[in-house]
Amino acid sequence: QVQLVESGGGLVQAGGSLRLSCAASGRTFSTYSMGWFRQAPGKEREFVAATPWSGGMQYYADSVKGRFTISRDNAKNTVYLQMNSLNPEDTAVYYCAAPPRLRNYGLDQMKSYDSWGQGTQVTVSS
Repeated sequence: QVQLVESGGGLVQAGGSLRLSCAASGRTFSTYSMGWFRQAPGKEREFVAATPWSGGMQYYADSVKGRFTISRDNAKNTVYLQMNSLNPEDTAVYYCAAPPRLRNYGLDQMKSYDSWGQGTQVTVSS
């Protein structure tokens, strides 16, 4: 497992942008796929985006495609979530997560992940 710490959340107006960061511990970050999930009040936690450790195609929830971009900087042990064109429905606590090392399948499913950050609040006002 890895330890994960999110940052970058806050309050933004509809149409605005935010970039979330997730810093990971350890020296093998490049061998971990990474994902972002979110949980709105009264709702279940849901998948947002994921990037496989092996590179290649990123994965996105339909609700964020074309607006959110996941990226990673292995030299900094950090994964990012760039969020553009935010709307009030994006309001949630955002969590980054990592599955077991070298896993790159099932990345859109919570059950695939065994390491979670503490979450960062994103609030989008109308």
